[in-house]
Amino acid sequence: MRWLVRLAAVLFGLVALFLVALVLMPRERVAELAAREFEAATGRALTISGDVRPSIWPRLGVRTGPVTVANAPWTDEGPMLEARSLEIGLDTLALMSGAWRISRIALEEPVIRLERDAEGRANWDLSPPPRETQGRSAEGTASPAPASAQAGFPLFSLDEGLVTGGRVLWIDRAAGTRTEISALDLRVSLPEAGGPADLTLSGQANGRGFAVEGRLAEAGTSLAGRVAPVRLSLVTGAARIGFDGEAGSAPPMAEGTIDAALGDLGDLAALFGQDRPALPEGLGRRQIALTGGLTLAEGGTLHLRNGQVTADGNRLAVEADLIPQGERPKLEANLRAETLNLASLSAGDGGTGSGGGGGDKGWSRQTIDVSALSALDLGVALSAGSVDFGQVKLGATKAILTLDRARLVADLREVAAYGGTLSGELIVNGRQGLSVGADLTLTGLQTEPFLADMADFDRLATQGDLRLKLLAAGPHEEALMQSLSGTGSVRFGKGELRGLDIARMVRTLDAGSVGQGTRTIFDRMGASFILEKGVLRNEDLTLEAPLMRATGKGQVGIGARTFDYRLLPTLLPQADGTGGVSVPLLVSGPWASPRYRLDLDALVRQPVGQKVKERLEEEAAERLGVVPEEGESLEEAAKRRAREALQGEAGRALNRLLGGN
Repeated sequence: MRWLVRLAAVLFGLVALFLVALVLMPRERVAELAAREFEAATGRALTISGDVRPSIWPRLGVRTGPVTVANAPWTDEGPMLEARSLEIGLDTLALMSGAWRISRIALEEPVIRLERDAEGRANWDLSPPPRETQGRSAEGTASPAPASAQAGFPLFSLDEGLVTGGRVLWIDRAAGTRTEISALDLRVSLPEAGGPADLTLSGQANGRGFAVEGRLAEAGTSLAGRVAPVRLSLVTGAARIGFDGEAGSAPPMAEGTIDAALGDLGDLAALFGQDRPALPEGLGRRQIALTGGLTLAEGGTLHLRNGQVTADGNRLAVEADLIPQGERPKLEANLRAETLNLASLSAGDGGTGSGGGGGDKGWSRQTIDVSALSALDLGVALSAGSVDFGQVKLGATKAILTLDRARLVADLREVAAYGGTLSGELIVNGRQGLSVGADLTLTGLQTEPFLADMADFDRLATQGDLRLKLLAAGPHEEALMQSLSGTGSVRFGKGELRGLDIARMVRTLDAGSVGQGTRTIFDRMGASFILEKGVLRNEDLTLEAPLMRATGKGQVGIGARTFDYRLLPTLLPQADGTGGVSVPLLVSGPWASPRYRLDLDALVRQPVGQKVKERLEEEAAERLGVVPEEGESLEEAAKRRAREALQGEAGRALNRLLGGN
C-alpha cells in the first residue's frame, strides 16, 4: 500500500505544479500568439485592447477586452470585425507538452462588415499575403511556402469558434444594396488546418428569423473565395433550401444539387426585404418546390438541369436558364408536364355582369391582374398531356411561349382541343392595360363542349372547322367581350340544333316547337362572320337538312349575350305536293332563354300560289285564331286580335271593380 500513497503524492504534486503554472501563465503572450497567428493566416491585423484576464474553468485560456480585425485596404467602412470581448481557449494537452495551440475562440456581440465592391472584390477574401520566403536554406535560397499557404488555406485549426449576439452588415456595391443581419449566433469547428469545417448559424434579417447549417470540405479554399466542396441548408419560416456541391464567392459560383421547398415564397421574400410575388394559382401562389442540378456561372447566370418543379398542384420537368442581366431577367426553359391546371388564369367566376335574364349571370367584372407579365422575359417550350385554363380545356399540347416586355405570345404548334386540333397564335399584352388577340384554326372541332366552355351554350352539337381572328381590350372579362372585334368562319358536318324543331315549326306554323326534347337535325352548315365591338354579324348562314334548306342572317351580341337573328328555312317539295314554302323564323333575346317566333307577315307576302296562300291563312286562323279582314295583313290581324283581347279583359276587370253595376 505504501507505493500507492507515494504515487498519489506524486500525482498531487504534478497537479499543484500545473495549477501554479496556470496562475503564472503569461496572458499577454497568449493574446500576442493569437494576433500573430491570425495575421499570418489571413493578412489582416488583429488588435486586442483592454485587460487580458486568465481563465481556468471551464477551460484554460484568457479573456480580453474589445478586439478589432482590420478591413480590406480598398474599403472605408471601418474594421471588418469589432467585438465587445474575445475569449481564447488553449489546448491543455498541447500546453503540458510545451506547445501553444489555440483550440477555442469566442466573440461576444461582434459587428462584422462583409463587402463586395463594384469590381467584384470581396473583403472576406482572407488569403495571406504572398511571401517570397518562408525561410532560407544553407545556400541562402528561398524555401517554398507550405502547400497550404500557397493555396491560401488558413494556417490554423480550431476546435470551436463561437459568435454570440452578433450583427452582420452586407454591402454590395455592384448591386447598390445594404443588408443587415442581427441576433447572430454562430458555431464553427475546424479540427484540421485548411480541412473540413462544420458550422451552424442563426439570426434575423429584415425582421425574419433564419437558420443555416453547413459543411465546408476545404475551409481554407472556401475562405479564400475559390470553388470548393460545400453542403449548406437554409431554413426560414416554411421555406427550406438545401445545396450539396461546390461553391466559391470570388466571384460567386456554384454547381451541385438543390432541394428546396419554398412554401408560398412569403417567408423567403421577407428575409430579403421583398414583397411576396403575386403569383396566380397553379403557378406557385400556395407552394413551390424545386429539385435538380443547379449551376451559378461566373457571369451570374443560373442554370437548372434535370429539374423537378412543383407549383401548387402542377408538377413539371424543367430545363432552365435564368439570365439576370438587362432591363429584366430573362428565363429560357423547356417545360414538360402530364397535366397542367391553370384555371385561375381565367376570371370565370360569373362576376356581376350585365348579361341577359333567365338566370344568365353574364361576363365577370373581376379585374384580371397581368402585372406578373412585367416581372421577367420568357422563352419557353411547353409540352403537356393536358392544359386546363378554366373556361378552355386543351388536350396534348406543344407550344412556344415568348414574353417580351409584358407581351406574351403563345405559338400553338400542336394542340388537341375539343375532339380536334388547334393551331395558331394567342397574344396577351399587358404593356398598357390588358389586350388579347388570337389567330386560330380549329379542325375537327366538337362544338358542344367548346361552346359550353366558351359561351355557356350547349344547344349546337356538331363537328367541323373553325377559323378565328380576334382582338379585344379591357380590364376584365366583360370589357373584353364588349370590345371583341375580328373575323371568322365555320364549316360543320352532320349535327343537331337542340331546343328547336325548325322543320316542324315550318310545316305546322307552330312557334311552340321549342324547348326540351325538340331538335333540328342537319347534314351540313356553314357561315362567315364579322365581329365589331362585341357584336357578331353574319349574312351568309347556310344549313342543309333532310327535309329542308335554310339561310340566315343577323347578329349575336357576344358582349350582351343576346340573339337577334332571322332564319329562313324552306321545306323541300314532297311527293304529296306539300313543301316549297319558306317560313321566316326570328330568334331573339338572351342566350339563356332565347325567344322564337314566326314572321307570319313575311310569310303571307311570299310570291306563292293562291292555293298555298289560302292554306297558310287557314293554318294561321286555326292555330293562332287570327283571321285577316279585307286589306289587312296577317301581322296586322294578329295585332288587332291582341288589342281586342286586351280591351275585353280590361272591360271585365272594370266590371268586377264596379260590382257588376
